[in-house]
Amino acid sequence: MRAYPRVQHARAQAGSRQSPLQAMVAVVLAASSYVWAIDLMPHPQSVTRQFSAPEEMLVKALIEVGENRVGAALEQIESLLSTSPNFRLAQLVKGDLLLARGRPINTVGAGVPSGNTATDLRAEARVRLARYAFQPSTDLVPKYILELPRAEKHALILDASKSTLFVFENTGDGLRYVADYYISVGKNGADKSRQGDKRTPLGVYHVTRKLTPKSLTDFYGSGAFPIDYPNEWDRLRGRDGYGIWLHGTPFDTYSRPPRASDGCVVLSNDDFLALDKFVQPGSTPVVIADRIQWMHRDDIQATRRELTSELERWRRDWESRETNVYLQHYSARFSGDGSNLKQWSAHKRRVNAAKSWIKVGISDLSVILYPGDEPLAVVTFAQEYASSNLKNTMHKRQYWTRENDRWKILYEGAA
Repeated sequence: MRAYPRVQHARAQAGSRQSPLQAMVAVVLAASSYVWAIDLMPHPQSVTRQFSAPEEMLVKALIEVGENRVGAALEQIESLLSTSPNFRLAQLVKGDLLLARGRPINTVGAGVPSGNTATDLRAEARVRLARYAFQPSTDLVPKYILELPRAEKHALILDASKSTLFVFENTGDGLRYVADYYISVGKNGADKSRQGDKRTPLGVYHVTRKLTPKSLTDFYGSGAFPIDYPNEWDRLRGRDGYGIWLHGTPFDTYSRPPRASDGCVVLSNDDFLALDKFVQPGSTPVVIADRIQWMHRDDIQATRRELTSELERWRRDWESRETNVYLQHYSARFSGDGSNLKQWSAHKRRVNAAKSWIKVGISDLSVILYPGDEPLAVVTFAQEYASSNLKNTMHKRQYWTRENDRWKILYEGAA
């Protein structure tokens, strides 16, 4: 397996004669970039990434340490702190560099008594090095977004295990990488199931609104984007809790450690403001995965065609009023509007029998794969229904699963 230049260089540095701190930084950089590289093989071309100035300066300082340029590292850190004095990890690294003048040190935070603070900041240093080593490929994209309405300009995809939020643009040729940001998630990691479990949910959500600092306490910093946890699928599985937001940090804090929230997703205030221009409250999708799965664009398009073809067959079979054929699109595990499949089937047979004709139109289609091992897709669309005795328009949401090599509907209801 091919290693990238940063990986090769860091491994070479790790094997050379260095102070313990320099060796640690080099090894972390090598391991971090190698893990990302495994995720994204093959990797012929990379997109151009941009970091916030404080994050880039911090990581460059750590790399300077790993390359035995401690003086240059200290200059970077002092320059960083002159503009962002509330960056606690940078303060910690500065203390290490000053301490190293007098005695050998073997870890980030050597001058801090052992405890949660030092451990959390070391974790942040490792994550930021890993983020810097990561090089997104132009050929691979997260597998989740199969289709979005044209009006939906961007999608947010979060990798909880790597403390990174990605922004992708919705283009005519599929997703295009735009930016990514360091984030903090729940103190107990991801996969929320209960109120108070201090975990961040995994799933497909949408930003519901925007909250400004005027309506919030200082704890939320530059603002917040609430998301619609628990969604329909969460509630079907008995998951509860509330108040999951994407939000900023208190103004006396630049950033928080990778696991530091009660379940929310936390960004630096600078990054929150940068993210703001990509978010449409009320519609922007937010996919939260424990570990993003990346795929080739062609493979994603094949899955999209398969799902949208099945959706079209469902629409045509509804119009045909062949109710038995139409109901074959529904899973035996179906649930919708408080009905199981038996109740739903009886209702549909009764309603369709009273119609002499049915027309169904679908527009503004969104198809998003759910993160996790189960083949599950969230399908949302505007539905225009007309029949011999009724006409209405609604936004509908369905959850489709794959059973016996065919996609079937698990849930259906108003979006």
